[in-house]
Amino acid sequence: MDFMENYKLWLEDDYFDEATKAELKAIENDPKEIEERFYKNLEFGTGGLRGIIGAGTNRMNIYTVSKATQGFANYIKKQGEDAVKKGVVIAYDSRNFSPEFAEITARVLAGNGIKAYLSDELRPVPMLSFSIRYLGCTGGVVVTASHNPPEYNGYKVYWEDGGQVPAPRDGEIIKEVNAVTDWSMIKKADLEEAVNNEMIQYVGPEIDVAYLDAVTDCIVNPDIIKNTDLKIVYTPIHGSGNKPVRRALAKAGFKNVYVVPQQEKPDGNFTTVGYPNPENKAVFDLAIELAKKKGADIIVGTDPDADRVGAVVKTTSGDYTVLTGNMTGTLILEYILSQKKAAGKLPKNGAVVSTIVSTDMSKAICAEYGMKYFDVLTGFKYIGEKIKEFEASGEYVYQFGFEESYGCLSGTYARDKDGVCATMLICEMAAYYKSRGMSLYDGLLELYKKYGVYKETIHSITLPGLDGVANIAKVMSKMREDSPKEIDGVKVIEMRDYKEDKIVDLTTGETKPTGLPSSNVLYYILEDGTWFCVRPSGTEPKIKIYFGSKGSSIEEVEGKIAKAQNGIVSLVDSILA
Repeated sequence: MDFMENYKLWLEDDYFDEATKAELKAIENDPKEIEERFYKNLEFGTGGLRGIIGAGTNRMNIYTVSKATQGFANYIKKQGEDAVKKGVVIAYDSRNFSPEFAEITARVLAGNGIKAYLSDELRPVPMLSFSIRYLGCTGGVVVTASHNPPEYNGYKVYWEDGGQVPAPRDGEIIKEVNAVTDWSMIKKADLEEAVNNEMIQYVGPEIDVAYLDAVTDCIVNPDIIKNTDLKIVYTPIHGSGNKPVRRALAKAGFKNVYVVPQQEKPDGNFTTVGYPNPENKAVFDLAIELAKKKGADIIVGTDPDADRVGAVVKTTSGDYTVLTGNMTGTLILEYILSQKKAAGKLPKNGAVVSTIVSTDMSKAICAEYGMKYFDVLTGFKYIGEKIKEFEASGEYVYQFGFEESYGCLSGTYARDKDGVCATMLICEMAAYYKSRGMSLYDGLLELYKKYGVYKETIHSITLPGLDGVANIAKVMSKMREDSPKEIDGVKVIEMRDYKEDKIVDLTTGETKPTGLPSSNVLYYILEDGTWFCVRPSGTEPKIKIYFGSKGSSIEEVEGKIAKAQNGIVSLVDSILA
């Protein structure tokens, strides 16, 4: 069935509601828009769904969500009666249509005889991960599109350990979703009836209390908080972090917490920011205004599903700057390990996990404290897998994990990144440095003095639509076939192809395996110690290029990164030309 036939089916079939038909009728004279909406099914990838909200097979709506859920339900049923009985937890954030997508998910699960534990209000990703383990469920679903623009929503699938579904299970679920080829295959329970017969059960305060206990168990040095007068400005950026973050900070003992009033309430349009990404300083403009009025020591903000956190600090020049995910990750890592060492609580077999595109400073910190460091692919589910592996073998004790994209996890109560706990730890760190007469930015400079200056950046090239898909594939294919030998005059000495599972020493020709799962990622190391990594985004129509380097000064490192960035961006532009 081509896209026009699909379009006509949605317009004419009684299965689709009148609001959907009205939306589609409005684009009848726009064949390009019709094609974009119907040229394919919204892809259920390794993490689930993510797409623009709207009517059509290539959009996020109650129909594509119910189709995905039917496939997930079919997979669960094939795992046996016990998997069915244990049920599935469902949470959602503040995005437009998140409650509706969560409800249809619960109804389809219940229609398939699988109990659904439906959150009674918006709750963040880390609470969903925690809830799966707490309730002993087979899996979970969270409706969110993380920090994407307002027109997006998504659907992420988790398994019984509380982590996003890893390989090969993810591929098996994808097959079941793709096998749902007709809308008549989808089973939906009546909401009221399912609630009455307890096939859908609302969950709330009990989870809040248990989760809060788990988060505050991650406090490293309670005395630091007990004796602080730290002033904190917090913004949930219109998302799901408002209640859990404020509760965690209060229980931890922080007394001076000021919430940005204009961004406190849930708002799926993210009216004050548009693009709710804590990586961008603009989302903190209102928070900075409030911080100046209150004389705040630290500003923190969580993204809509509260799995990521950004921290804003005042520099020595008096300007405010957003710390990168690598900066906050290494600061927390150093703080946890140093405090545990001082208290005699640092295990000899401790382990730290981070991703291949994150800062190399974490390796230097681990070497300082005798911790084993593990590299994993991009995506927090791989860090979650390592935690599970450590617990099963007993060989290592997990200490901390983070990725450059502003996500980290301190404890083992969850298997996904937790912006709630990270906010609390950032504030504890800020209190620690304040007790020494320092800001958090001073703490970062102290790390540079101890380990050397490490800096990283990321450059994204957006390539939307049908042409974008082809162009992204073209860039990756060309770079794989004709690997660059130098970048802006600097020799490339090592190439890693994670799709082909090989690391090539370009000076000797020696080849060895990466030791990691297959992924469409290319990684290069230059002669001056700079590295860069190229990969398609898993959630947006982008190519992401990561850069990092080390040196004796900020200026030196920034210069090396800028040179590499100019060279590789020019190379990609030439491929796309």
